[in-house]
Amino acid sequence: MNLSKTVVSSLFLFFIVNSAMGQLVNIESKRMQKDSTRFALKGDVLFDYTDNNGDYIFQVASNLTTQLKSKDLKKIYFFIGNYKLIRSKDQDFQNSWFFHFRYNQKLSDLFRLEAFIQNQNNTLLTITSRNLVGAGIRLKFVSSKRTKAYFGNSYMYEIEKVEATDQQFFNHRNSSYLSLNQSFQTTKLDLTGTVYFQPLYDAISNHRILCQLKAELPITNVMSLSALYNYFYSSFSPIRENDRSSNLSFGLTFTI
Repeated sequence: MNLSKTVVSSLFLFFIVNSAMGQLVNIESKRMQKDSTRFALKGDVLFDYTDNNGDYIFQVASNLTTQLKSKDLKKIYFFIGNYKLIRSKDQDFQNSWFFHFRYNQKLSDLFRLEAFIQNQNNTLLTITSRNLVGAGIRLKFVSSKRTKAYFGNSYMYEIEKVEATDQQFFNHRNSSYLSLNQSFQTTKLDLTGTVYFQPLYDAISNHRILCQLKAELPITNVMSLSALYNYFYSSFSPIRENDRSSNLSFGLTFTI
């Protein structure tokens, strides 16, 4: 088997475990909708090494999501972290990491305040580094046992770096999203759909859009089958007219 076939098969195994969009990450799909649970954690890790006649592929992938609530359940501390590396002796096919910390303060059944910081790096994307800090509101405008719907709006200050052109961009950006979560009692299937819209304040034509649909089906108390579809669009790119990408991934999710 030549190196290209090895890469394809290895990438297939890699994306079964998990997959993420490059420049805009859907935090809604990572949230843990556990109203009365104070601590929750999800994580997975993958190590893989394949060698065919000296052509090798080395992979590392790790993901961690954890949530801690205060005793009165009105304060939420939420952390996401992941690292992914796919390397051969000639080049890296992926080398990225992502960290996100968020604080959520519940003021009423409808209204919440949020603040967050984020660090994101991917050496193979157009925007190789993205750091941001932001704050805003989150409204829970539908709340029932099986259905929840949220609207959020935040201000973000972001610093982006493009390695290919040695450019840095310092932006004031708005982030709005609409998210719907539906769980089904009979099948235990859990669906989450989210749409993000992120324009610059001084140039709405410079914007990003992310649409995502996530499904989880429990198979044990700690393990679920999961499927994730993403569509990402950016109207501005420093080295091309725009960026578009989509992906579909399947895998296993572990919860404690």
